[in-house]
Amino acid sequence: MDQPQFETLLVDIHGPVGSLQLNRPEQLNPLSITTLYELEEAARWFDQHHDLKVVIISGAGRAMSSGADLGGFAGATATREDREQGGRMARAIEEMRAVTIARIHGWCVGGGFVLASACDLRVAGASTWFSIPEVDLGIPLTWGAIPRLVRDIGPALTKELVMTCRPFDAEEARSIGFLNRVVADDELVNEVDALAATLAGKAKLALLATKSHVNAVSETMVGTARSWADADSLSAGFADPEGRAKAQQYLERRRSRAR
Repeated sequence: MDQPQFETLLVDIHGPVGSLQLNRPEQLNPLSITTLYELEEAARWFDQHHDLKVVIISGAGRAMSSGADLGGFAGATATREDREQGGRMARAIEEMRAVTIARIHGWCVGGGFVLASACDLRVAGASTWFSIPEVDLGIPLTWGAIPRLVRDIGPALTKELVMTCRPFDAEEARSIGFLNRVVADDELVNEVDALAATLAGKAKLALLATKSHVNAVSETMVGTARSWADADSLSAGFADPEGRAKAQQYLERRRSRAR
């Protein structure tokens, strides 16, 4: 099975363990429309390897991901299919046969947070920060993220974090149940590799059946299919004058802090 060559990703497999890395480090790994299609394709490619047990998902460089490349989604050339692709990407990652581990460092923002939420296990370096800025950008949080957050951290915290858009650190993310572990930054790679090796040493049938069973139970609790209208919500957000004004204010604050 030929290894695919992607524009924005690196993928590899060594025995029972695979790796998927966002690979636009100079831009902090934004999730462009191209990246979303490539992530879905990569998930399907991993599923063709029946001896695979674990896939580590990470970002190259200084951060996991700076989030969705909103310029592409708001542009006149973006189709409804493009605006639905974030949801398809997250489902493809969540439904992968192998157990997925998100290895998170630096910043994990917006769409990057959704990608991490679609993984089975999540481990972050101690200096990691999270942010869900969509409401500040005048758009609703989509891509099936709301059901996943309600499932993982509960409705009250979901409302708070999504509506306030306040950043939160790795320790808070662990305390509310989003992360499995927080480790020292310089131990992150080794800790995730060790976790992957532990899982890869288990019997494949029992390991992957457990993943499927847990996912089946959680889907009946808060199903991501309830986000069927995400593309319409995203389109409405991009067309809302107040939302566009809020987005401009948010971007101006970001630029002033960066000076």
